[in-house]
Amino acid sequence: MHRRKFLGTLAAGPLALASCVSSKTELSKLGIPGLFKGRVVSVEHAGSIVSGAYQAEPVREMVQRGMVGLTGADDWQSAWKLFFQPGDVVGIKLNPVGRPHVISAPEVVREIIASLNAIGIKSQDIVCYDRYRAEFLEAGFDKWLPEKVRWTHAAERYEELQQAIEGYDPDHYMEMALVLPGQDPASLTARRSFASRFITKDVNKLINLCLLKDHQSAGITMALKNLSHGLVNNVNRSHATTTLNACNAFIPSSVSIPVIRNKTVLNIMDGIKGLYHGGPGAKPQFVWEHKKMYFATDPVAMDHVGWRVLDEKRVAVGMKKLVEDIPDEFSHYTHRQPEHVEIAGALGLGVWDWAKIDRREIRLA
Repeated sequence: MHRRKFLGTLAAGPLALASCVSSKTELSKLGIPGLFKGRVVSVEHAGSIVSGAYQAEPVREMVQRGMVGLTGADDWQSAWKLFFQPGDVVGIKLNPVGRPHVISAPEVVREIIASLNAIGIKSQDIVCYDRYRAEFLEAGFDKWLPEKVRWTHAAERYEELQQAIEGYDPDHYMEMALVLPGQDPASLTARRSFASRFITKDVNKLINLCLLKDHQSAGITMALKNLSHGLVNNVNRSHATTTLNACNAFIPSSVSIPVIRNKTVLNIMDGIKGLYHGGPGAKPQFVWEHKKMYFATDPVAMDHVGWRVLDEKRVAVGMKKLVEDIPDEFSHYTHRQPEHVEIAGALGLGVWDWAKIDRREIRLA
């Protein structure tokens, strides 16, 4: 098949399978792909991690320089003010899945919160979130959040079915012709994924704090998947078995829910530590110190950059690239689907074309 025709087929796939339905959602020029479509800034600092421990001062410098590099602002405070103003209620999507080895780091989260405070966002107007309360607590996030910063969740803990509506908003959902095996394909509950009340009701802007990680079914779990599988329910249908894998359609379709797309204004990827195999849970033998952070408003461009980083690391240690990988004892899916990034680009969620991604590199001490 001719490549252009093939890409057209990919682009049509999620649209044919899913439709996004929402009550009125305010459109925003800040929403995905955001103010700086196609731009990805990486900031490297050799001292960002020492003896396995994140270092607060280098992290602070990385965040400040990364925000200036992304925006072109005169200073870091002005950079943050392009996205947030006093009165905003700002959510931060954390990630505890790779605990204890690769999770949202206290030093990074605290620096983001301090930056918001510095431009007039009150601590009580900052809400940290992950989908499962139990995992949030097991990761210890509640123990080191600054005073008055709130935290919330959508469900108590992980379960196979994941279709309870409590914690989710019936007015904001993605419907897809995909159900868990054995479920009635005519059931709207089985065919829909509802957005969490956190994103629909609790906050008006979201910072997507993602990680540089491998994923057995999706190929990578970075900016796009941190949103898709963290902000909606009924996600197990996207990778129900090692052969029933529809992450390529499910991820971009979920991120296309208007309330998610319009409220996500900034993506920050913590790549100080990364995971190159066996994800999403992190086994220490596949963790490495990458010592970089990434900044973008465009999750597609960010994920394409991150995908290449993982492939480069995998090749360097003698492994196959993600799309060439075969199952082993740590990664069981027959076909990983990092192509969800390209499909998201085809759906207008950002820039996929490598030649059009504006990659900017900053190297600190």
